[in-house]
Amino acid sequence: MSGQSLLVPGEQSPIRSVPGNIRRPEYVGKPAPTPYTGPEVQTPETVEAMRVAGRIAAQAMEEAARIIAPGVTTDQLDKVAHEYMCDHGAYPSTLGYRGFPKSLCTSVNEVICHGIPDSTVLQDGDIVNLDVTAYIGGVHGDNNATYLVGDADEESRLLVERTREALGRAIKAVKPGRQINIIGRVIESYAKRFGYGVVRDFTGHGINSSFHSGLIIPHYDSPHATTVMQPGMTFTIEPMLTLGTHEYDMWEDGWTVVTKDRRRTAQFEHTLVVTDDGADILTLP
Repeated sequence: MSGQSLLVPGEQSPIRSVPGNIRRPEYVGKPAPTPYTGPEVQTPETVEAMRVAGRIAAQAMEEAARIIAPGVTTDQLDKVAHEYMCDHGAYPSTLGYRGFPKSLCTSVNEVICHGIPDSTVLQDGDIVNLDVTAYIGGVHGDNNATYLVGDADEESRLLVERTREALGRAIKAVKPGRQINIIGRVIESYAKRFGYGVVRDFTGHGINSSFHSGLIIPHYDSPHATTVMQPGMTFTIEPMLTLGTHEYDMWEDGWTVVTKDRRRTAQFEHTLVVTDDGADILTLP
């Protein structure tokens, strides 16, 4: 791993505005969302609406990723994604979710997830995860990916490549009639080949009209994840793999999660729907 210094919080820019004609999720302006009480299996109409939201989220992430380079701030990445979603009639789901102040999460190097965009400047050799969720048509689409900044070292490059592969393998394991824990079993067995840690306390989740429906998708082989997958179920898979421990610390901001040993971590995510014979990814650009 490169000898770069550990991350510290930067300065946050003012909260970005969203045009008044764009529909807000119900939780905006509230301390927490209303708990979801609906079904995990969605109608075909809801799934198609989620495909629209997912496409916008994926394209917003791609637009932000285009400017990733040494010298760019994480706040600049937030600005690009925010403007893309608003220009396409979508609300950035993270903005105002439980008080989160920005329109995507930017998690650099040792940050596992939920990094807040700010004045932090990306350095040559960093890795950065962009986590983008769009809300439109009454539903959410959620995806993330980890990118190399400039000339990252081989250890970081392999971590990113293998985390992407772990997500792909997990998606292939999705089949109706199987228990949810097959997803984590596939991810954990693959990660163990390389001695990677698998984050346990942050998981995939059910998603639909609710950002987080209550359904939990662990990325390790959890004996409790016995829910049986059914056609029409919609959820995210988002493995977080680490070069060292899976244990973490939380910054004082209450959001930024960093590896306890401060070694690097990568993550990839798609929103998907269970089909009659597998899974259909809803977050494709």
